[in-house]
Amino acid sequence: MSQIAFHLNGAPVRVSDEAPTRTLLDWLRESRGLTGTKEGCNEGDCGACTVMVTDESGSRALNACILFLPQLDGKAVRTVEGISGPQGEMHPVQHEMIRHHGSQCGFCTPGFVVSMATAHLNGATDHDDQLAGNLCRCTGYAPIIRAAQAAQNAPVPGWMTTDRDLVSPAQPAAQPSAPSAAGSGFRPRSSDELAAWYEANPDATLIAGATDVGLWVTKQLRDLTPVAFLNGVTDLQQIEETGESLRIGAGVTIAALRAALAPRFPSLGELLRRYSSEQVRNAATIGGNIANGSPIGDGPPALIALGATLHLRKGNTHRQMPLEDFFLDYRKQDRQPGEFVAFVTIPAQAPALRCYKLSKRFDQDISAVCGCFNLTLQDGRIESARIAFGGMAGTPKRARAVEAALLGKPMTPETAEEAAAQMARDFTPLSDMRASAAYRLTTAQNMLRRYVHDLNGDPVSVLEVRA
Repeated sequence: MSQIAFHLNGAPVRVSDEAPTRTLLDWLRESRGLTGTKEGCNEGDCGACTVMVTDESGSRALNACILFLPQLDGKAVRTVEGISGPQGEMHPVQHEMIRHHGSQCGFCTPGFVVSMATAHLNGATDHDDQLAGNLCRCTGYAPIIRAAQAAQNAPVPGWMTTDRDLVSPAQPAAQPSAPSAAGSGFRPRSSDELAAWYEANPDATLIAGATDVGLWVTKQLRDLTPVAFLNGVTDLQQIEETGESLRIGAGVTIAALRAALAPRFPSLGELLRRYSSEQVRNAATIGGNIANGSPIGDGPPALIALGATLHLRKGNTHRQMPLEDFFLDYRKQDRQPGEFVAFVTIPAQAPALRCYKLSKRFDQDISAVCGCFNLTLQDGRIESARIAFGGMAGTPKRARAVEAALLGKPMTPETAEEAAAQMARDFTPLSDMRASAAYRLTTAQNMLRRYVHDLNGDPVSVLEVRA
């Protein structure tokens, strides 16, 4: 593969002769002896492997276990060894972790420290959200949260700001790998380069955030070559407002999507807050969430409820379709070989959109049921309805019988009760480790009832309702 250049704890490094799917975690521990970064779950759930990655857009916490080396080209990486100062000075979060007894066995502590130091650098004080992707089973979270709170007003150490200068946008971008290089990691810099290469290599694996594909390597031990890394395709990483629509590039991360959409769609913003963890949201893309085709992905139900249009590209050919038509069957999508998700368009406004996520854990968990509702009313009656669910079928799916039962009627609890009875016509859910079929059907009906109360201004969140 072609050479990869980045900065590691302030020092320049160049990597060559490594497989394109070599993870940063393995390389740090085995090739550099930086064993402070730990391997726990090796699938992006526990946060023991957290590192800080900085590029021209800023610094963010990422899971090194599912981060491939080519994704780091031109960036700066800081491990737990680089959180303390050049003369061994402790970072404020390290000092407070000691003072508040935030470490016991110590295995998870490096990941916590890196997440806390990254949040401290960014001025983030929503500590529960920032640390939801770091798991501890010894100390518990109270002393760790207290340490984060105690450190939040301390000045940012000078050494933590130097990475931004190392990845100045003024530096020339690395050249993409040669499309003809067999087995190498292709790194396109535009959607045009990607389209030409992917049309010529339709069996290749496209890697954006690697939050799903990473597990194909770490858990399934699959050989993915040839591969293309999309993190350099900046024209797919934009959100543009055009008239009454928003055009969202497939490469937009969930973190960036949440920041852009939460002011417009607060309920969707709350759903995206619970989308996995900070580390995963910083890497995962909305295009990957769609192209993955998972029946339990949280993005598609919300986008379908909004009436999203999906835009695909193969070479110089573009086509579009309603997003719900993209999902044909379990893990089967209407996507041709060599065709990729380019962007999705949604309405710029949807005041009645509400999204509800039900999972065993509140934070960083896969949905048992995800329901999204979007109704418009005219003169007190329901004029249009779009209702979509994840976790209720082999694909993300609209509740068309329920929608039909709502049309033309007033939005009242009685209307919701009548329409909820139609849910069984729309879905025949499965029983699995997350929920039984009966539970899924009942909770989906309850989400419709909840929606009525939500639109009436009643408190419906578990974070608001108290016994």
